[in-house]
Amino acid sequence: MTTNQPGAPLARRLGLVDATAIGLGSMLGAGVFAVFAPAAAAAGSGLLFALVIAGFIAYCNAASSAQLAAVHPASGGTYLYGRERLGHWWGFTAGWGFVVGKTASCAAMALTFAAYAAPGFEKPVAALAVAVLAAVNYIGITRTAALTRVLLVVVLVVLVGFTVLTYPATAGGGTHAWLPRGPLGVLQASGLLFFAFAGYARIATLGEEVRDPARTIPRAILLALACTAVVYAVVGLSLLLVLGPHQLATSTAPLADALVAAGHAPWTPAVRFGAAAASLGALLALIAGVGRTGLAMAREGDLPRQLAAVHPRFQVPHHAELTLAVVVIALVLSADLRGVIGFSSFGVLVYYAIANASAFTQPRAERRWPKALNVAGLAGCLLLAATLPVTSVLVGLGVLALGLLGRLFSRASSG
Repeated sequence: MTTNQPGAPLARRLGLVDATAIGLGSMLGAGVFAVFAPAAAAAGSGLLFALVIAGFIAYCNAASSAQLAAVHPASGGTYLYGRERLGHWWGFTAGWGFVVGKTASCAAMALTFAAYAAPGFEKPVAALAVAVLAAVNYIGITRTAALTRVLLVVVLVVLVGFTVLTYPATAGGGTHAWLPRGPLGVLQASGLLFFAFAGYARIATLGEEVRDPARTIPRAILLALACTAVVYAVVGLSLLLVLGPHQLATSTAPLADALVAAGHAPWTPAVRFGAAAASLGALLALIAGVGRTGLAMAREGDLPRQLAAVHPRFQVPHHAELTLAVVVIALVLSADLRGVIGFSSFGVLVYYAIANASAFTQPRAERRWPKALNVAGLAGCLLLAATLPVTSVLVGLGVLALGLLGRLFSRASSG
């Protein structure tokens, strides 16, 4: 059988370490270097409470995703789960929200990398980064996992160094009571912080390439989420104590500013290097995840079926990934998309709301967690989506509506 045909299976090459590293690489991306400032602007000194809310909802979603992935170990993530458990339209809504939101996030990560690595030359450098990482993904998922591990180690070393250097300064710091937008601001900050947690979806979308998926995927998802929650809590607390909520809210480079405030300005280039590495790691995992969801949707005819082709040698969805790379390069060359966190969060929250609803329908024999966790995750996703900035909600609803109308017309014309 030639694997260059639509519908061909992918090879199972990833173990627990690889899958966990891809999840961590997605979550410990540029968000840890950038998301705390807009979150502090919304929540003020309630930032850590917002982080707890985002972390809890992320845990509910991770549990639902892990439970579903153990039973449906194929590419596509919630697109597949929604189709199997709720129906084709729900699956399409999840898949479309993921592909569109994460395609924009790819452009945002590329531009973030370029802003740190080559200020003044953001667009061409961002386009080059997309092309290079798409080539890495093209030559096989094991290369993707290997490079992700290298980038992840760099980011973790930078974050550990930051924490050690700023720790003495936290003793004299403090957070004054300041809630600029009240409880609504805390919920908005939770929605923004959720954007940083959402990378564990990448593990589920790679389900067709994981060895022993029923055992490996749930463990990798929860392990990656737990590690990320600890890192975000430590970094967020350090930033609040060193800078205070007011200065944090106005900072364009929070970790670098905290190092300066702590008397360690010479180390700020290391933070810039870490932010660049984190952005590359997130972009690499995003390209892999979006490509696999595109593959799953193409197999079912919800995207052009040519995107379902699998490379005969490298065993990757090369048509889907090449198409994604072209679209992302066009985006980074034509627009500044570093402000898409709200829009991306909306699409991802819709995606996980459908994941929780899908997990709720699983019978007792397939369940690993109680249904109450699925209900909490579903309610939390809808609440955070509704409390995002109005522009993000309206744009998100508009894009989802366009996708649904497109599928409706496509089905009607083909029928």
